[in-house]
Amino acid sequence: LELRSQRMALITSNIANAATPGYKARDLDFGAALKARSEGLGSDRAAEQATRYRVPVMPSLDGNTVEMATEQTAFAENAVGYQATLGFIRGRVDTITRALKGD
Repeated sequence: LELRSQRMALITSNIANAATPGYKARDLDFGAALKARSEGLGSDRAAEQATRYRVPVMPSLDGNTVEMATEQTAFAENAVGYQATLGFIRGRVDTITRALKGD
């Protein structure tokens, strides 16, 4: 959940800087971040190590690599993943709560 939140921050930063000359779009490599977390790194350090620059399909003349269609797709995908993860956690907590109550 923390990694999805950090990825959301990167994507929103990309969108906010879509008109900034020379801005390089970044994204979080979830597999690399998960591996770093499993090796014992904290979520901030894992996200930092797993941050990658996006390779643009059509780079702009001013050096900006933000492509709005790509960012919007990544944002929507991440939002759905965030909600799914949150729902999974909520379900697990509800199950444990019912078990403790004896329902």
